[in-house]
Amino acid sequence: MTMTEREVTRSQEGDFLQLKGIDYVEFYVGNARQAAHYFRTAFGFKPLAYAGLETGIRDRTSFVVEQRNIRFVLTGALEPDGDVAEHVRLHGDGVKDIAFLVDDAAQAFRETVKRGAQPVLEPTVIQGQKGHVVKATIAAYGDTVHSFIQRDGYQGTFFPKFHAIKNPPPTMPTGLAAIDHIVGNVELGRMDEWVDFYNQVLGFRQLQHFSDEDISTEYSALMSKVVQNGTGRIKFPINEPAEGKRKSQIDEYLQYYRGPGAQHIALITDDIIGTVRALRGNGVDFLRTPDTYYEMLNERVGMIDEDMDALRELNILVDRDDEGYLLQIFTKPLQDRPTVFFEIIQRKGARGFGAGNFKALFEAIEREQELRGNL
Repeated sequence: MTMTEREVTRSQEGDFLQLKGIDYVEFYVGNARQAAHYFRTAFGFKPLAYAGLETGIRDRTSFVVEQRNIRFVLTGALEPDGDVAEHVRLHGDGVKDIAFLVDDAAQAFRETVKRGAQPVLEPTVIQGQKGHVVKATIAAYGDTVHSFIQRDGYQGTFFPKFHAIKNPPPTMPTGLAAIDHIVGNVELGRMDEWVDFYNQVLGFRQLQHFSDEDISTEYSALMSKVVQNGTGRIKFPINEPAEGKRKSQIDEYLQYYRGPGAQHIALITDDIIGTVRALRGNGVDFLRTPDTYYEMLNERVGMIDEDMDALRELNILVDRDDEGYLLQIFTKPLQDRPTVFFEIIQRKGARGFGAGNFKALFEAIEREQELRGNL
């Protein structure tokens, strides 16, 4: 048995939740119908299901979109009051629920609450014509929550009271395949508190630690710790700002999001060049990297399979660790506020998060902050 296999075995033995993966990520948005259109035309997500007035839901509208193993729920308020409207008023469009697929939602809820989680929704059976789904929810950082979803009693589309979208409009997939990790931003001094939450309450373990010396520029810095579940399928870097000469990207996020929340979602592709070309063609804006980044790239990362001219043209970053290399690029914010964005990532063996690119990435973000007058 290899070292990696022993690590996974030990983690699984202590993984009392046995999370099977991320079932869905739910965004609360100002206009769910328009958001669904954007995710379809810009990112290639296929419309899957709908819930709203026509399906018996009176206070909100939700569209479910998916691409391979990624499923997003886009939910908007139908009334000026309530949790959806209040979330959007305070935060703008943002991530509300990072939901986990489990075999037993009630047990997952009991185990996490016993370990200190704040309950939000007791285990609830949601019944429909094609069976039932069991859902339970606990609080996480800020207004973000984690739901436990049990689907073994349901044969329908997504959830009861969601109708499958018949004859969906044409969709061109962009090669996005799965969620690699989701980054959370928290206030100064609270990173360790939330790392402890994931360790103690959900049975995660710390994978990596990046100090303000690792992630800094002349002007700003942040600190980050990465936690993952027993199987390694679910990874959550947790960031907090560090002291710097000027406002960091974390400070800017916390200011405009009005508190902690999910900063970005990293989406895996098997062909980052093809994916980024498709996304750019659909109008997606990415952070720009100066040409000087590529002048020493071969010496820094060694031989890679991809064409260097294509990487330079598309501003794709490359980093290598002991197990291989990865390629990554970051979109600009997906909405008006400088908050949530996507990372597009392709792994060629590497298990890290692009530490060698942190300085280049920070400098690219700082150029955008300066244009916004927020540096």
